[in-house]
Amino acid sequence: MAFNQPVRLAVVGGNRGFSYTRTMDLLQEQIELVAVCDLDEQVFGKWKERYPEIRTSTNYEQLLNDDCIDAVFIATPMLIHAQQAVQAMKAGKHVLCEVSSAHTLEDCWELVETVEQTGKVYMMAENFCYTRLNMMVRNMSEKGMFGEITHAECGYVHDVRRATNNADGSLKWRGEMLRDFNGINYPTHSLGPIAQWLGINQKDGDSFDYMTTVVSKPASQCDYFAELFGKEHPGAQPDYWKQGDSALTLIRTKQGAVIYLRNDFSSPRPFNYKHHALQGTKGSFLPPRFEGEEPMVWFDSRSSERSYNGKAVWTPLWEYADEFEHPWWSRSREKAEAAASFGDYFVMEEFAAAIRENRLPEMDVYDSVAISSVFPLSVQSAANHGQPVAFPDFARNKYRKMDRR
Repeated sequence: MAFNQPVRLAVVGGNRGFSYTRTMDLLQEQIELVAVCDLDEQVFGKWKERYPEIRTSTNYEQLLNDDCIDAVFIATPMLIHAQQAVQAMKAGKHVLCEVSSAHTLEDCWELVETVEQTGKVYMMAENFCYTRLNMMVRNMSEKGMFGEITHAECGYVHDVRRATNNADGSLKWRGEMLRDFNGINYPTHSLGPIAQWLGINQKDGDSFDYMTTVVSKPASQCDYFAELFGKEHPGAQPDYWKQGDSALTLIRTKQGAVIYLRNDFSSPRPFNYKHHALQGTKGSFLPPRFEGEEPMVWFDSRSSERSYNGKAVWTPLWEYADEFEHPWWSRSREKAEAAASFGDYFVMEEFAAAIRENRLPEMDVYDSVAISSVFPLSVQSAANHGQPVAFPDFARNKYRKMDRR
């Protein structure tokens, strides 16, 4: 493929994938949407209405044999992401994959090995990394405003119980995941931005060392099924679910930072799925607790008071926007905000650029499996009463020799 040609992209998983259409429309010089694949032919109607010339398929293997496709965007149920990504790369396609990359350590290793063997671009579409707020905090961190980072916290507290079941009480894939696994089953929205702020897997940066996980009982999930389907439904019984309501993980990095992570799909409360906080030796960041509240920062270098005197005060983060707006948002804010409320525009743009420039993407396979591996590691730790488990060294120090940009 010539450098100046757009990447010919097929979307796999037409329902979820359709939410990226505004983004793809804004990137027509970089991405040419050529096909969509889904098991449900009824999904194709809305695609054909928007893109009359788009090719449709219900056969993934057949799609991968199409020489007119350079890359696939995998937007299917999470537990088949790794398998489909490996298939695609072995068929000669680049892969952009929805979160998470994998749910077993074996799949994590196979993804790494397949990328290394095929040389294909693999990127995880972790859009929380590329929101305006998170990229501004990242810029502050990279410029040393927080000093040496010692603590971070993050959480995905998101009551999505209605997405766990069909109208007849049978389970969708999210419900099956809660039934079959017990741990941090959706780690990347929370951990992705934190990993970038701490320089995980970056040249001269940090890496995850070990973690421990404990999980509550599944009380709210049971209440939900009892309310909708009666107390006799299996989902109303606590022993039906392996996953408890709240899963809590502590991670320690090799450079001595600690990370607190909470994952909760079931507890009844307003959404709080964008919780990220940071503490360093020279500054701190506090996220909004609810929609409409200001994010706050405090920097020792900008404060008239030492914090240990008890008179230091927080400053709204947006007051530093002129100085610390991330360069990507400075050049493309209008398009990014037109695409979606998260960072979808930069995910797609970076994926296409990595292919066209023949380089590693921002969220490469080593980054992707590092944060995705929290899922299987947390299951292992929770099953052993919170016993610490070590992170595998998926990158094997290769990232220290790689230049992403």
